[in-house]
Amino acid sequence: MTDARGFTAPDTIFALSSGALPAAIGVIRISGTRAVEAAAALVGPLPVVRHARLRRMVDPLSGEVLDEGLVVWFPAGRSETGEDLVELHCHGSRAAIRAVEEALGRQPGVRMAQAGEFTRRAFLNGKTDLARIEGLSDLIHAETAPQRRAAMAMMGGALSRRIAVWADQLARLAARMEAVLDFSDEGDVDETALRDEIVRAMAALTQELSHELGRPSAERLKQGIRLVIAGPPNAGKSTLLNALVGRDAAIVSSIAGTTRDVIEVPVALNGFPFLIADTAGLHEAGNDPIEAIGMERAKDMLDAADIVLWLGPKTQRPSIHGIVLPISAKADLAEHATAAAAAAGGPEALLLSARTGEGMDLLVERLTEIAGTLLPAPGDYALSVRQRAVVMRAHEALEQGAVLDDDILIAESLRTALAALDELTGRATTEAVLDELFAGFCIGK
Repeated sequence: MTDARGFTAPDTIFALSSGALPAAIGVIRISGTRAVEAAAALVGPLPVVRHARLRRMVDPLSGEVLDEGLVVWFPAGRSETGEDLVELHCHGSRAAIRAVEEALGRQPGVRMAQAGEFTRRAFLNGKTDLARIEGLSDLIHAETAPQRRAAMAMMGGALSRRIAVWADQLARLAARMEAVLDFSDEGDVDETALRDEIVRAMAALTQELSHELGRPSAERLKQGIRLVIAGPPNAGKSTLLNALVGRDAAIVSSIAGTTRDVIEVPVALNGFPFLIADTAGLHEAGNDPIEAIGMERAKDMLDAADIVLWLGPKTQRPSIHGIVLPISAKADLAEHATAAAAAAGGPEALLLSARTGEGMDLLVERLTEIAGTLLPAPGDYALSVRQRAVVMRAHEALEQGAVLDDDILIAESLRTALAALDELTGRATTEAVLDELFAGFCIGK
């Protein structure tokens, strides 16, 4: 479709934006330059802007009444997408929705939306930024309360507002650095004092970005806190895993060495996401190559663990980077309890029985206390891998620029840092980044 100026406008799009059918209500959104025309073809003249009115939806080709529901019109510039947007609130039956969609699809210049296309148009029309959109994506996929809270904070603009402050500071510093470059030969500019002030400000902003990079990562929110159960063979690791996840996820046997590979199970404990791994028993390597591979994988899991439940003697515990909770896991065996607790690490070892449930509530309480320190605080956000990499580039540019003596290189480091921040909000980004992000959205979003 070409407008009066000769520009080609994007297609008008439509899609079901509410939940899966059948449902009480099915909301079809129409967005684009022909949204009003396409909707009017079915319902007649549209109601006053932002006023919901009951209308019959009639097939313009056959004259058949397809459904009856509410119609709302949001004009361009004041809608979620930045374009004319019409919502048809239909009955949520599959037949009704399908009939309305077929009638809309026959309108010239109107087509079914692609995944994430409504949100993409909102971004391209300046109604939102990339950081908020990533928060929306996280909210769509949230399964736990911490994931939801962090996504809401990101979607609500918590990171975007912080980026705006940093970008404003960088823009001011860049402008002042340009003054040093342009007017350094004039006597009314104290070049040295101005450069020193800029470098101090760069160092201060570097510290702010360091603090940002020190925040809990979004990967723990999405994938779960990595909780690894480790120890020698037949220590009760698989029984403990099954007790924590509430089902028989691992085979339990009195035969030592039953678990020969890593078993990972995602679970939420008191609303916190965990990825719990049961590992092969650690002991002196024998002649079994499969068992050796299992122990090697167990050691790799220990290196990547956030929390380790160690079910073995303290003297046999390998070097572990994560937080270690010593466990004596067979409290139901009286002859075992005292000796095992002492061997596992003395008084600080948690005595429990996965079979009887003794000590399990205390274990879960301790795990969730630790989780609270590893995940974002309620109402705070978490940086994704992409966002963290971009912030790191800005941090490195400022850190390197703050120790330089060359004015041109200092100015370039400021421009590099500012360009990185523009990537966070989407002012400077690639189609590939957008394609990857919106591929995870549903059709009607």
